[in-house]
Amino acid sequence: MKVFISVDMEGCAGIVHVDQTRASGQDFPRCREWMTAEANAAALGAFDAGADEVVVNDSHGDMRGILIDRLDPRVELISGDLKPLSMCQGMEMAAGAALFIGYHAGMGATYGVLDHTYAGAVVAKIHINNREFNEAGINALVAGTFGTPVVLVTGDDRTCEEATAQLGSVATVCVKKAITRYCARSITPVLAQKRIREAARKAVGAARKRTPFTIKGPYTLSFRVLNSGMADHIEMMPGVRRVGGTTVEYKSGDILEVFKALLTATVLGAASIPSVRAR
Repeated sequence: MKVFISVDMEGCAGIVHVDQTRASGQDFPRCREWMTAEANAAALGAFDAGADEVVVNDSHGDMRGILIDRLDPRVELISGDLKPLSMCQGMEMAAGAALFIGYHAGMGATYGVLDHTYAGAVVAKIHINNREFNEAGINALVAGTFGTPVVLVTGDDRTCEEATAQLGSVATVCVKKAITRYCARSITPVLAQKRIREAARKAVGAARKRTPFTIKGPYTLSFRVLNSGMADHIEMMPGVRRVGGTTVEYKSGDILEVFKALLTATVLGAASIPSVRAR
């Protein structure tokens, strides 16, 4: 079986502040080790379950955080940016199971560590067909287009709650309990890795019983940003319709097209930030 693993950082054990997740932060070197170890634990669990191919996608920030020399030699790593499918790059291999490791709650969550959805400096809320989505949900939809079920999501307690609400009976591992956006009660990285490996083994072993996550099309993406200047920029994108001061819509019958429109909109929205801050 082929297994795809998308790895973010904000949801890893011990990580509670944005400074820990940026290359300029003094704690980043240690935190990328924790991120790498959780990725490797998930991969080892997949191999324990009989996987014969495991691809890990570094899905955080500039997507160059995972230390490839710390991974099991059977693992292949996708790193670097620009990726046409971003956090979902590699899903096109149509794996038998997808695992989301180190994920976080969606933007605006109550007590979710470092909550955001794809671009925290741009995105306020994302809805598809009037249903709110976080990163795990959006990425699960992309996986679904390739026939791949998401079988495991790890992160803080709020992330696990959101995953269950959006994806149903998906397996989860809670590595920390959020107290505020920048504070949590965390288990140790070593214990987190142990639990992730065991959960991955069980989840991959039962993957054939899981069905891919899909919603019925056609699809309407509602994209609410943090200020009207961002919406001004995004409105110039072909196919986008402005429906409010900070909200735009995009419609398509293809979920991959919707996903790429979302990625493009975040780039356009971010392009407005320097001019907005200067006023």
